[in-house]
Amino acid sequence: MKLGTKYGGEIIIDHSHIIQFPAGIPGFEEEKEFVLMDMSHVGNVAFQALQSIHTPSLAFIVIDPYMLTSAYEFTLDDATIERMAIKHIEDVIVRVIVTVKSPFEQSSLNLKAPIVINTREKQGKQCIIETSEYATKTPLASFVSSEAKGGS
Repeated sequence: MKLGTKYGGEIIIDHSHIIQFPAGIPGFEEEKEFVLMDMSHVGNVAFQALQSIHTPSLAFIVIDPYMLTSAYEFTLDDATIERMAIKHIEDVIVRVIVTVKSPFEQSSLNLKAPIVINTREKQGKQCIIETSEYATKTPLASFVSSEAKGGS
């Protein structure tokens, strides 16, 4: 299937890569089908695009939060696990939306509302975490170590 994308132009995808979001994504409830695309074509392997199948101009930049910290934790409620048909934890991936700013160092992560994807069943959901531990605008720079910034 040919797909117009925000960050990759027109690409060909296999129907088996389409992820269903039955409830949409908050603010975009009418958008129910997405594909997760890598961004290696723009020289970046850390970030991905969660691209709408039906709206070429709609794509969210996302990242695996565990690439940044192993301390990120949350629990899905039983209803979400059942609705998403999650049977094995190894079938689940988590991504968080990145709000890209200029300069890039001012970009932020939405750790309060991760995107959970059951890769086996191709089901996705943006979950709202009921804790004050995480914010919707966590500075991306807070995950960059002083060594990566050139410090010691």
